[in-house]
Amino acid sequence: MRIFLDTASIDEIRQAVKLGVISGVTTNPSLVAKEKRADMKAVIQEIASIIDGPISAEVLSLETDALIEEAREVSSWSPNVVVKVPVSVSGLEAISVLSREGIRTNLTLCFSLNQALLGTIAGATYVSPFVGRLDDIGHDGMQLVAEIVELFENYNITTTQVIAASIRHPLHVITAAKVGAHIATIPYNVLTLMIKHPLTDIGISHFAEDWQRIQKS
Repeated sequence: MRIFLDTASIDEIRQAVKLGVISGVTTNPSLVAKEKRADMKAVIQEIASIIDGPISAEVLSLETDALIEEAREVSSWSPNVVVKVPVSVSGLEAISVLSREGIRTNLTLCFSLNQALLGTIAGATYVSPFVGRLDDIGHDGMQLVAEIVELFENYNITTTQVIAASIRHPLHVITAAKVGAHIATIPYNVLTLMIKHPLTDIGISHFAEDWQRIQKS
């Protein structure tokens, strides 16, 4: 399973790239606004200068024609761009057009197996079930990820990959890997939590203390 970083923070992306464990980035308008950046294009192009992998950038238009035109513009920002398109009638129509033009898309805000099925039929490159938001309303978000993976495997679908999104904690990442998600897109704080373990910290401390003692003897 590959790991994408879910952020618009340039500092977080730089730090994560140094670890050598992420292969892409996903963003959305809320994440860009959080960084107090008003120029989405500038943010995406700066990210593309740091990491050579898929970078999901979301469109905001609602009507089909406007959505398609915006997606074409967004995709021109960098060869790395994947256009995030929310599930809707207009969204699916746009994805079907964009896929025929060779523009990669990420069907976002996916909350059902039906939506994922329609997304892959329309030609989406990725589908992103939102795990944490489903958990928030009492549903099992990871069960949906598992069902989408199973559906794709049943029909040998290789043109669309499953991104486990809205990840809230390291256990989500482990479960996503176990059920076969192709990708988990995670916040930077979750990435750092994945690295840490108290027994590792204790072991490092003990090794250092033992070495200091032998040096003094």
